[in-house]
Amino acid sequence: MSSTGPRFDSLGAATASVGGPGGFLRPLMWLGGLIAAGCAMAVGALLAVFTAIAVAVIAVVAGVVMFLMGMSSRARRKTGGARKGRRRTDDDDTVIEAHKVDGTWVAYGWERSGR
Repeated sequence: MSSTGPRFDSLGAATASVGGPGGFLRPLMWLGGLIAAGCAMAVGALLAVFTAIAVAVIAVVAGVVMFLMGMSSRARRKTGGARKGRRRTDDDDTVIEAHKVDGTWVAYGWERSGR
């Protein structure tokens, strides 16, 4: 039994020489481990690059959305904004004219000017 334990004795971990039992597989296992580690590092590097690109794209889109939101709120402030819940003060705009056409009421004068 070696210092690595009995689990790895059948794989050649107990023998230090190439000619011993399992010694032929040792270099092949090392080579396979190195290849697997290299592939894992390459995949990890690719995933890190894709993640960084995704974060950058999200940041750019968020910046564009914030810019457009700022421009729209500035335009809304300049034009007076939406009149939510406020009554109109000028009496000319509050008069709506309606006529009954074929049993249905049709209203005129309720459209906002400037559209």
